[in-house]
Amino acid sequence: MPREKRQKPVWYKLDNAAMMYSAIQKENYSAIYRFSAVMTELVDPEALQRAIDKTLPRFPGFRVRIKRGAFWYYFEPNGAPGPFVKEDMKNPCQPVRFGEDDGWLIRFFYYGHRISLEVFHALADGAGSLTLLRTLLAVYLRELGHDIPNTDGVLDIDEPPPREEQEDAYFRYAKSRVRKGMGDRRAYQGNGTPEPFYTLNVTMGLVPLDKLRETAHGYGASVTEYLAAVLIEAILAKQRREGRRRELPVALAVPINLRPHFPSKTLRNFILTVRPSIDPELGDYTFPEIVAQVHHHMRLHISRQEMQAVITRNVMLQKNRLLQIVPAPLKNLAMAVSYKIAGCHPYSTTFTNPGAFQVPAVMEPHIQRMEVILGQSYTPRANCASLSFGNTMEITFAGTVKESEVERDFFRHLVREGIHVKVISNREE
Repeated sequence: MPREKRQKPVWYKLDNAAMMYSAIQKENYSAIYRFSAVMTELVDPEALQRAIDKTLPRFPGFRVRIKRGAFWYYFEPNGAPGPFVKEDMKNPCQPVRFGEDDGWLIRFFYYGHRISLEVFHALADGAGSLTLLRTLLAVYLRELGHDIPNTDGVLDIDEPPPREEQEDAYFRYAKSRVRKGMGDRRAYQGNGTPEPFYTLNVTMGLVPLDKLRETAHGYGASVTEYLAAVLIEAILAKQRREGRRRELPVALAVPINLRPHFPSKTLRNFILTVRPSIDPELGDYTFPEIVAQVHHHMRLHISRQEMQAVITRNVMLQKNRLLQIVPAPLKNLAMAVSYKIAGCHPYSTTFTNPGAFQVPAVMEPHIQRMEVILGQSYTPRANCASLSFGNTMEITFAGTVKESEVERDFFRHLVREGIHVKVISNREE
């Protein structure tokens, strides 16, 4: 009798961003982010669980666990039961622990009208996770008896996932040569008083998108550029109040979705970061000057040529033969140190705006608004994120610091500009 061929084990390499997130994930840093849909009706947890069970097979890149090999982390399919939907908690985006919860790197929660998805950033960026959430919401509404089409970004769960959705797009667009870049200056960190472990203070502001867009355009800026400028102004004010002898630059890490610039259907990570900044040592800046500075920096550095050079530099580091044979524990330590120097010190905080959440028209009446939360930063500071649905832009500050003056100054600025802000927070004071 002919011997049966053994099936090769299925495993996936981590992309460039995933390698970093896997190496730096620890108890005081959460590479977890959350997207939530606030529905018009109370959530049916049983229907939601059925929807999760039907949707996830269409997204194999999210049905994985992480394993540590001799030299690199890698993903392998997770055949464990779940993930199971849970009632929500006060402190979201808890750090992931690779050996817990049957190895699941995604989480689903519900509370009242809210459905939440939490994702370990090594799996996917915001664009990929929003595709999963959009499809899940469509399947959930079908479980409730609604007819929802597979259009406007809702994927067909009965179709096999194409290979392109799992491609490492960084590798695809890396060139053979790259110009070596100079490192960025250390930025003002603005660290506050740490809260007890793990206390994530979340403050959300709901603003009308049409008024926000009108105000931004009045400065000749996009919504992202305008909000980034408001955030920089608020952090500059905080630094000024501290009376530092020498003020440091205030700089933001602003993730950019690369798919519009480098065509790809990947649902994995495919982002780079740009760094708009203001150096107060050069003098005082009016707010219109800050907006102009941010606008021109973003337009200058979001170029195909420059971004491809950065992609190439990162991938070439990953391909380095000496680095490849370094044992995983030493490699992770080196990457953690590198992240602190190059990924943390040059930035005052992170601001991300994935943009508008689009769904088929028949789904729109079932959703009130969308929300986004970034997990605990590497240092005790608040990160900022925004997401819009319909005419509502939701802006979130989330961090493990007691102080809240940055978010207060931020929202007060919007109010002074005539933009109505409704504030929601889990803070107790």
